Amino acid sequence: MITHIKGKLIEKNPTYVVVESAAGIGYLLHISLNTYSRITNDESVFLYTHLSIKEDAHTLFGFVDKIEREIFRLLISVSGVGPSIARTMLSSMTTDEIQHAIASENVGVIQSVKGIGVKTAQRVLIDLKDKILKTYAIDEVSVSKSNTNKNEALSALEVLGFVKKQAEKTIDKILLEDNTLSVEALIKKALKNL
Repeated sequence: MITHIKGKLIEKNPTYVVVESAAGIGYLLHISLNTYSRITNDESVFLYTHLSIKEDAHTLFGFVDKIEREIFRLLISVSGVGPSIARTMLSSMTTDEIQHAIASENVGVIQSVKGIGVKTAQRVLIDLKDKILKTYAIDEVSVSKSNTNKNEALSALEVLGFVKKQAEKTIDKILLEDNTLSVEALIKKALKNL
């Protein structure tokens, strides 16, 4: 229905903005921290929108780019993920991090978002993996290769006496930055960060 809003920025907060249209109507748009950090304090603002309609409320969400809106829409299509959880996910991770976590089937990263349990995280991966791979053309070969490297590096770190959960978090962070690392390079980087 409403696809975007362009107008005068009246109010800017970490969770919402108020934009006044040319007709003088003020729109309250709920936003993620990613969008908040990318909105300049200029008078004029342009945001892509998504209108969520429920029995008790019509809520407008604002996004700085189309990719963030698309990921939001994919997330809310999953049973158990509502608009507020999707917005929390977009606030705690970048769109690239979300795409990589889903494409590489990283339950831990998805589950680290407040409000998402194990079952919901698994459902997000099952429901969205193919859509993310198609939409964002993430190379499945590099994903599976980095998964193998991840598993080998993880078992090596466990042998060295590191706690699996902590080691896995560290490796996941490293792989988000560069998923082409060899097992040796991955272990070396992880050792520096553990």
